[in-house]
Amino acid sequence: MKIPLGLPYEPSALGPRLATLTLFRLIFLSALLVVLAQWHLRDVHLRAFSVQIALIALAIAFALAAGYALVLRSGKRYRELSWAQIFFDQATWTALVYVTGGAASGASSLYGLTVVTGAVVSGLTGAAIAAVVGYVFYISLSLMMIARWIPVPSDQLDVPYALTLEQAASPLALNLLVITVVTLLSGYLAERLRLTGGKLEEVTERAMQAERLAYLGKVAAGLAHEIRNPLGSITASIELLHDTPGLSQEDRKLCEIIKNESSRLNDLVGDMLDLARPRKPDFQPTNIIYLLHEVVTLAHRSGRGSQDVQVALVVPDEPSAIVDADPAHFRQLVWNLVRNAVQATSPGSTVTLRLETVGSTAFLLEVEDAGAGIPEEIRAHLFEAFVSTRVHGSGIGLAVVKRITEEHGWTIEAVGNRHGGATFRLSIPRNQP
Repeated sequence: MKIPLGLPYEPSALGPRLATLTLFRLIFLSALLVVLAQWHLRDVHLRAFSVQIALIALAIAFALAAGYALVLRSGKRYRELSWAQIFFDQATWTALVYVTGGAASGASSLYGLTVVTGAVVSGLTGAAIAAVVGYVFYISLSLMMIARWIPVPSDQLDVPYALTLEQAASPLALNLLVITVVTLLSGYLAERLRLTGGKLEEVTERAMQAERLAYLGKVAAGLAHEIRNPLGSITASIELLHDTPGLSQEDRKLCEIIKNESSRLNDLVGDMLDLARPRKPDFQPTNIIYLLHEVVTLAHRSGRGSQDVQVALVVPDEPSAIVDADPAHFRQLVWNLVRNAVQATSPGSTVTLRLETVGSTAFLLEVEDAGAGIPEEIRAHLFEAFVSTRVHGSGIGLAVVKRITEEHGWTIEAVGNRHGGATFRLSIPRNQP
């Protein structure tokens, strides 16, 4: 039976945890009832005051556990249920503390059990709330017994009870210290488990992605040759046909469509190969301004960049911007961003590449489009393979961008811009003289 520990409050995760804890609570209460009946209350008459208080407290706890189960079946109010469980558990332990020795009772250790339960439910916050509730109940009971507002159970002797401040000081301090230590320790462990669980989930996701990419690599390698050979023939033939005298304007438009679609298919095959069979980066001092000019020149000569979308480049006045990078990988990264921006931008608009210096330590490269922007529901998955905001998009180009960015130790993010489109911001550390 698996209990996810120390995670932030999420209804989907909290429900199973509360259900498991409710089951454990029933088992523990049953065991506690047996222990009290067999050892502590064995020589006491069943009608005795202590026995009645203990049995009533446990009966209420059993009834509440049944109520918890009903609430869990409804699938609602999980958070309120978790706080109610903490409160009533501490109240139950207080009743048992009262009939087993008051401030000096060994049953006071049960407060720490609820603290651990609180940590299981919601980390350090739950542990701290359980501890505070336990403090209040335990200290209030002890002080009220010292003040004689609550008498010693009539069927028990005064000897086991700490009925003066001097007698109660030591067990009070010791038990409060234990509860505090348990709170800090359980909260710390819950947080560590949360972080470890998050890293494990991330590693698992990466392993699954690597497995998918390995399979994709096998498929892509087999298809690339079979696709590119006829694709090259189609492209060469359509270019010859396009220049044939006597074609109507409509025929030439059809030739342009075939040529553009062939180019898009060729890019798709290339992206699949780049993603599935990456080459290890060859780092060297690289002038990225020179490479940016190369990419923009290429964009002006291909696809919509040569037709209905302008591609502009804004760079610093300095003649060069040297960074430690693989030139081919950087060119591919920028080309994928530019191609993605051009495809997303509406006709007659401009895609802008802007390189800025950030102090003396880094460069910031922005690729700004004038498209429809990024839907919020896919923003977190934008750089995953096969996730795309466009109907005809493959979702591979940005995955390649992300891979190259991570291999270089850079960071990239996508944000909205004043045109209503998207801006991709790439932060690149610069070489230090």
